[in-house]
Amino acid sequence: MTITFLVAAAAGAFLIGSIPFGYIVGRLFYRTDIRRVGSGNIGAMNALRALGRAGAIAVLLFDALKGFAPTLWALPSGATPASLVAAAAVLGHCFSPWLRFKGGKGVATSFGAIFALCWPAGLVAAGGWLAGALVTRYSSVGSMLGSVLAPIAIWAVTRSLPETLYGVFSALLILFTHRENIRRLRTGAESSIRLSRPHG
Repeated sequence: MTITFLVAAAAGAFLIGSIPFGYIVGRLFYRTDIRRVGSGNIGAMNALRALGRAGAIAVLLFDALKGFAPTLWALPSGATPASLVAAAAVLGHCFSPWLRFKGGKGVATSFGAIFALCWPAGLVAAGGWLAGALVTRYSSVGSMLGSVLAPIAIWAVTRSLPETLYGVFSALLILFTHRENIRRLRTGAESSIRLSRPHG
């Protein structure tokens, strides 16, 4: 395994992760700039507000695939390259050069990468999101809960240090990208999950 390969793989994963599918789907199929609706985020939850359920599902799947596909491709080369590729894909999503280094919060892309690294941990992360969202009605709570549970599950299943470190990195990054959500949760201003577009 060469440094050149690792750098090239990480750069490719970053570029794949940087594709702003929320923006693309909104523009191409709904003539909507998702950044000008709701929270302005390009992820699936704001797509639900801006584009409705079908648009949100499309964005969710594409964003998850950005993490899953590059990580799965790198996995035969070992846990360390796959973990680096996973981290690069999530960073690309959160800091897309196509959107002036702004982007989404990394949840779907990270969960996609976790499913590639260790599918039981992916199920734990998704289950954590579902439990947190159902109990509180806040997607942000589910996102943070699932992200924090993921590295614990990865370690419990794999005992792999590189993959677990990816999980820790991803959890910390997602907590960082949710800092405004945390502030709104504290003040009671966070938006709850709605299953339809507010403007029809």
